[in-house]
Amino acid sequence: MELIEQPVLNAGTFLLRPFQDSDLDLIHGASKDLYIAQITTVPFQGSRQQCLDFIERQRQRTADGTGYSFAIAQSATNIAVGQIGLWLRNADRGRASIGYWVSPQHQHRGVASTALKTISDWGLSYPGIHRVELYVEPWNEGSWRAAERCGFQREGLLRSWEIIGGEAKDLYMYSRIAPTLKD
Repeated sequence: MELIEQPVLNAGTFLLRPFQDSDLDLIHGASKDLYIAQITTVPFQGSRQQCLDFIERQRQRTADGTGYSFAIAQSATNIAVGQIGLWLRNADRGRASIGYWVSPQHQHRGVASTALKTISDWGLSYPGIHRVELYVEPWNEGSWRAAERCGFQREGLLRSWEIIGGEAKDLYMYSRIAPTLKD
């Protein structure tokens, strides 16, 4: 397996960068949000050690070749406000998926749109990737509107696609296709 390195991506007022132990406050705060804990591997009401373990797992994703997990940090302060990842599970088929969350106190400020545009542009330039996908619950209008602002198209509703909170949930599927493959 080829060793991949985690870059730092400039997203204007934000940086997408590797997680640091100093991001502990972000992860501890996110662990108090039941929804974030249900859709990610952030431990619900995580202890200090569980949150540090989460940070280490994010760093390992690049090392083990499964993808890139970025902290979304404010450029001016380097304070992390969320997470976004490019996952390479289906890279052998030319596809990558994206997942993201923003801490509740930083939502509705353009963080998700800015980070999503940056990582999807970067993902579509990644060797062998021609399609990036993401999945959003229908009620999560803020998230699917962010996807649409970033050029993602809704392809349909995937019924009972993912277990979230112990229940099979429907998810919208969104995608962006590399410009050379568009009709």
